[in-house]
Amino acid sequence: MSDNPLQPPWLNAPPVEPYPFEDTYDLRSGPDLHPSLLGLLPYVGLWRGRGRGGYPTIEDFDYGQEIRISHDGRPFLSFESRAWVLDEQSRPVRPAGRESGWLRPVIRDGKTSDEVEALLSTPTGIFELYVGRLDGLKLELTTDVVLRTATAKEVTAGHRLFGIVEGALLYAHEMGAVGHPLGPHLSARLLRVGG
Repeated sequence: MSDNPLQPPWLNAPPVEPYPFEDTYDLRSGPDLHPSLLGLLPYVGLWRGRGRGGYPTIEDFDYGQEIRISHDGRPFLSFESRAWVLDEQSRPVRPAGRESGWLRPVIRDGKTSDEVEALLSTPTGIFELYVGRLDGLKLELTTDVVLRTATAKEVTAGHRLFGIVEGALLYAHEMGAVGHPLGPHLSARLLRVGG
């Protein structure tokens, strides 16, 4: 072993195999769901559908969206969202918003509470920390902190309401941004297409 800090022991080590642990949105395969996630179980899956968006600073628009909520057996869920603008005939026009992040139930004294933390980030330089509560099939989250890069759009607040209604994932997203108070921004209905 070399004592030279410029030549660490891993420098000439053999290559590693691909990531060996499965991340899944299909509860029929992969690792067991962590017990603390049982309240969020209805959200795990691959969802796809359409929605409507708008804001005082932009024209209203229709969009398609795919959300993947998965787990790897640990006490959090992975959240990935991709959206695309649709024209009047429901044809794709261009890519739209993307987000990735994590949903975590709050565990206190070894017991899962109804509190949930969500960490969501966008490639446009915005990071939001949400806190909220799970109430049956309803999840309501409000921003605790919004961080942004110097070149990102000014976003100051967010509120998200998710629910499983007749097997579909419905949500409404309110946003405070560019000098406007918290107000409607996005809403959608997504169907489970996997999981």
